[in-house]
Amino acid sequence: MRLFLSTYVNKIDRKGRVSVPALFRTVLSGQNSTGILAFRSFKHAALDCSGLARVEEMAAQLETLPEFSEEYENLSALFADMKQLQIDGEGRITLPEELLQFVGITDNVAFVGQGKNFQIWEPAAQEAFQAARRQSARDNKFIMPPTARMPAPAAEGTP
Repeated sequence: MRLFLSTYVNKIDRKGRVSVPALFRTVLSGQNSTGILAFRSFKHAALDCSGLARVEEMAAQLETLPEFSEEYENLSALFADMKQLQIDGEGRITLPEELLQFVGITDNVAFVGQGKNFQIWEPAAQEAFQAARRQSARDNKFIMPPTARMPAPAAEGTP
């Protein structure tokens, strides 16, 4: 599986068009996605974005919740907010005005890789957020969790 990695800052034109980084387009095409699915982040002044395959995974995860529960209702709202942004022949998407306003984008767009997903930010806001996250990681001495835990070997003479 290819991942969305790195941060790219691209200029947005007067019509709201911006070039999607080539590496992001490659990941999307590997997911058989001809565009981006974007919705307003629940946590930040950013857009959460992915290809169709990831959105289908999210829908499957949502279906594990009780259908009329508060959690189900809250999380299902993201599907109503989602916008499909087609990538044109020049590798650009057009960001709708309401999304530009939500993020506070005027001149430049930051595409921020997050593995399976990516986000779209106003570049200065993203830099400030990233600096705060790094400081928090240092202050709290965060470390990467191990990928898998191996069971402890059984002691001699125990079944």
